[in-house]
Amino acid sequence: MAAFVSRNPSDRDAFLTHWRRILSDSGAMTKSIVWNGQIAGTVGIFAWEGKLHVTYWIGKEFWGKGIATQALTELLRLVNDRPVYASAARDNVASIRVLEKCGFARRGSARAFAGIRDTEIDEVFFELPA
Repeated sequence: MAAFVSRNPSDRDAFLTHWRRILSDSGAMTKSIVWNGQIAGTVGIFAWEGKLHVTYWIGKEFWGKGIATQALTELLRLVNDRPVYASAARDNVASIRVLEKCGFARRGSARAFAGIRDTEIDEVFFELPA
């Protein structure tokens, strides 16, 4: 369901380059999500255009278990700065629900290019206020 990822998610070199950049960013925090002894995904927070943004990804086999909501809730407990921002593809209903459960409010939408879908889609913007 993630729309704003690499156009070719099977390109391992591009993936590793992306992760090296993320992990070397001293202003970002990225955590692995472990569920029943397995890595289920990641959750993180980073600065983009001077604003804090959250991101998360959950492996498909772990969907529907409340893992993303729990992981994002725990991440937000570690970060006291507000506001925090997020976005999701309008058709990613589960991700939107995670953000809403964690207190994020819709703040607008726009068309954006989704590389993996090779088309423009509606992106919804969220804010967790101070």
